[in-house]
Amino acid sequence: MPPRLRDRQPIRGEAETGRRAVETGHRQDQRTATERRRTELLEAAERVVLRDGPEASMNAIAAEAGITKPILYRHFGDKSGLYRALAKRHTDALLATLRAALDSPGDRRDRVEATLHAYLSAIESNPQVYRFLMHPAEAPTGDGEKGFDLGRHQVPLLRRMGEELGDVVAEQLDLGPDAGTVARVWGHGIVGMMYAAGDWWLGERPCPRDELVRTLADLLWGRLSTAPDRTAPQ
Repeated sequence: MPPRLRDRQPIRGEAETGRRAVETGHRQDQRTATERRRTELLEAAERVVLRDGPEASMNAIAAEAGITKPILYRHFGDKSGLYRALAKRHTDALLATLRAALDSPGDRRDRVEATLHAYLSAIESNPQVYRFLMHPAEAPTGDGEKGFDLGRHQVPLLRRMGEELGDVVAEQLDLGPDAGTVARVWGHGIVGMMYAAGDWWLGERPCPRDELVRTLADLLWGRLSTAPDRTAPQ
């Protein structure tokens, strides 16, 4: 083989490797830019939701973000896609808060009340966001958009919270041979109770939050007070 041809092969290989590295870096930059833009759009959506609640429209969100509605659709598809993205964002934060309350120092009754306080405080401090997530507008909004099926969007959110809370219960309490099933029942039951009572309380404000927390904790306390703690495996 002529020396010049042998010399060219490593150069070609290095060039190909360099080209692939540039393409990979370009794709990573594109993903980073897309994720950053998506975060900016979610923040704009939150500002509109804080102002308009369930009536927040794609037109208003696009205007807040300084873009056209087709660009907003490109990132989220439709209002349902935007709803799912906002729901995940807020559910992640809420679950982190609830887990911190469940893991906080103190006796079990204190942790139960801290968890109830954490949930009620979250919906009380951001009522418009809560209403957007749990009571989305069923009638068309101002720009002609149709509302969407409440149950189809609300149920997955509540189910995720129930599963997460069930996992925490299973981690902390010894519930016997059917512990996994019992913990999931408790998780979903507690979330259902918090949601129904909190929704009613937020709308009517029949009593102070502390009183509601004590009353709900009394309701939960019977079986919770007798279940032994789960011991760490040796």
